[in-house]
Amino acid sequence: MLKGIHPLLSPDLLHALRSMGHGDEIAIVDANFPAVTNARRLIRLDGVEAPRAAQAILSVLPLDDFQPDAAFRMAITDDADAIPPVVAEFEAVLAAAGYLRAIAPLERFAFYERAQTAFAIVVTGETRLWGNLLLKKGALRPA
Repeated sequence: MLKGIHPLLSPDLLHALRSMGHGDEIAIVDANFPAVTNARRLIRLDGVEAPRAAQAILSVLPLDDFQPDAAFRMAITDDADAIPPVVAEFEAVLAAAGYLRAIAPLERFAFYERAQTAFAIVVTGETRLWGNLLLKKGALRPA
């Protein structure tokens, strides 16, 4: 254990987050997501709900503020504007981290393609459908 580090941030996850550069993306996905098929780097957080994983990651990850959107969700097929409960929880976690913009929807297969190019995919134990989030890393400015 380390002081000030969220306990869900495993050594592998911390390494990935620290290794990412400005503009790199990380996908936090539900248990149904084909993560093994799509991941360049796979990190497992089995048994952890996706919003809790997002909260842990956002405790150390700055989000990009150079682009209009730094958070993306998988849109519900046939109803891209619908906000499932798990996405509402993502919104609350993001807001608590200071990200006050909407989570941009991506069509399901567009989300898969984007996740394939993500720096890492974090597969969670989330069982609710549509529990998938992409985050774009920002830059830390000098003090």
